[in-house]
Amino acid sequence: MLIMMAKTGATLKTAATPKGILDLEFAYNSDKATTVINAWQDDGKTDNIAAAKFNTRLDFIFLLFYAAFLYHACKMVAGNYKGAVATAGILLAYGGIAAGLLDVFENIGMLLTLHGHISNSISLATVIFSVVKWLLVLAALIYFVIGGGWFLVKKIIS
Repeated sequence: MLIMMAKTGATLKTAATPKGILDLEFAYNSDKATTVINAWQDDGKTDNIAAAKFNTRLDFIFLLFYAAFLYHACKMVAGNYKGAVATAGILLAYGGIAAGLLDVFENIGMLLTLHGHISNSISLATVIFSVVKWLLVLAALIYFVIGGGWFLVKKIIS
């Protein structure tokens, strides 16, 4: 999915939007969103608005997989620990599910913007959903890598 989304979103990287779809994801007000939309207007060669809509719709599929992965990965690591470390893993597992749900709301905000409903409130809500989602994803990944890695090291040593 990452490769497919990278390919379908490749044309979204322009001089005005060097981060591609992330520029829309983090457009925190209507001026920023309008700049992104204007950069993606159909130039006769590429309809980047259509590409962004397609890329965002693909994300609805992708989020199911990464949310499920984060949930199961954190629960698996948590199962190897006790106390606060295990509790943190369980909380982060549910955080992975919450990240997927926040991604749904983020995608809805981006699709509204891509369909011409540009407003400060939609832009700000989209950014808030995105930032919290990324923080949850990052926390779960850090837990999985460090907790899982530490478990493997202990297993190899003993």
